[in-house]
Amino acid sequence: MLVKIPDVLSAEQVTEARHLLDAADWVDGKATAGHQSAKAKDNMQLPEGSPAAVQLGEMVLQALGRNPLFLSAALPKTVFPPLFNRYTGGQSFGTHVDNAIRQMPGSGQRIRTDLSATLFFAGPDEYDGGELCIEDTYGVQRVKLPPGHMVLYPATSLHHVTPVTRGARVCSFFWLQSMIRSDEQRTLLFDLDLAIQRISGEFAGQKAADESAVQLTGVYHNLLRQWAEL
Repeated sequence: MLVKIPDVLSAEQVTEARHLLDAADWVDGKATAGHQSAKAKDNMQLPEGSPAAVQLGEMVLQALGRNPLFLSAALPKTVFPPLFNRYTGGQSFGTHVDNAIRQMPGSGQRIRTDLSATLFFAGPDEYDGGELCIEDTYGVQRVKLPPGHMVLYPATSLHHVTPVTRGARVCSFFWLQSMIRSDEQRTLLFDLDLAIQRISGEFAGQKAADESAVQLTGVYHNLLRQWAEL
């Protein structure tokens, strides 16, 4: 399931983030790549734990915690601290799959990477190329979103970033472990949740609709109770 999530960050937050990112010191992005993906990765990255990365990461995490679409689609258990990358001058990231397991910085805790996320800070008109291309069951999905918007997709997906031939592509990227391991089960729960919200919103006050919403909500929570890993 690939989900585009608009307005994770407000215009004001994007502006604040851009000021910090423009003033930051960048390092080679291979620092967080695995053995195989390091061969395909050519970009710059904020050092993990740098003041700018920590401040911006907290901003992103707080915004995600308030975003109902993200919470519904991801059903997050643990979110890896957001990282930040920059592509310029023909830089790209070849086809790869993300590492299955990540160790949380500063602790021995490990997470299973069920989902990958990319949050955009530069507008599509600011750079040429730089599309995030994600392979799924319907073919290759090419993603290039406005500032503050995010895409969420299964970490099992093969994906790549095309060369940036003009300007700079600046994004945050991170992974998360969901309470629901299976992408198929997450998709079913997400579709069910959206249907419940639609019934509760469009037909609220109609007895049959209210009763159906209650019944479907019960089904949703019983499936969540059956499938969730805590």
